[in-house]
Amino acid sequence: MIHMANVKEYSIEEKLINLLQVQKVDSKLDEIKVLKGELPIEVRELEDEIQGLTARVTRIEEEINGISEFISDKENAIKESEALLEKYKKQSDNVKNNREYEALNKEMELQDLDIKLARKHISDAVQERDDKARVLEVARKNLNVKDANLKHKLSELEKIIAETEKEENQFKALSAQAREKVDARLLTSYDRIRNSYKNGLAVVSIVRDACGGCFNAIPPQRQSEVRQRKKILVCENCGRILIDAELEAQVTL
Repeated sequence: MIHMANVKEYSIEEKLINLLQVQKVDSKLDEIKVLKGELPIEVRELEDEIQGLTARVTRIEEEINGISEFISDKENAIKESEALLEKYKKQSDNVKNNREYEALNKEMELQDLDIKLARKHISDAVQERDDKARVLEVARKNLNVKDANLKHKLSELEKIIAETEKEENQFKALSAQAREKVDARLLTSYDRIRNSYKNGLAVVSIVRDACGGCFNAIPPQRQSEVRQRKKILVCENCGRILIDAELEAQVTL
């Protein structure tokens, strides 16, 4: 024989009390979030920027190293050409005929041309390396500024987290407990309404004959029904779940 688990059936009033408990805990968590402000987002954005800048600095450094290697190769090529020139000049002193002389002359001209071309390449490369070095300096300065900014914001955030962590963890535990007492469908509706509004209010009381969320007037008949707590009623204007002021005062954290 299969025994069904005992599922507690809550009255409408109990459902509203449980839901209001969830709302009050969530509002406290929202207050802590407001305390942190935009800091978590700013920290993430700075971390992304620093990652991008670090990659850029690395890329420029690699390009500068590549140019330096190119310059070094060209300098070595010049030395080789100069050595060959020296060798050909010595050989030209001992030529036996015009053909040999012309052949050596041709080789010397080619080596001379290679030297001039290599020097031109070196000159262009040095200019390019200097340009990249200036860009690198700006990128490094920018990176240092962002790093300092991130350290400052992290310090601020860590301070707020240290001050609020215990309280936040308590409210998160309370939220989990409170949510267990609300049926899934009602909780889904609550979360959908809550996520629709910046202030995160899904459950509001009637204040001075008006909805505590959108401040639109609530008809007397509707107010009476809300006070009776016989069914879950919503504001016809904003869709928030309505409760009476007495119930609001009754539920405390």
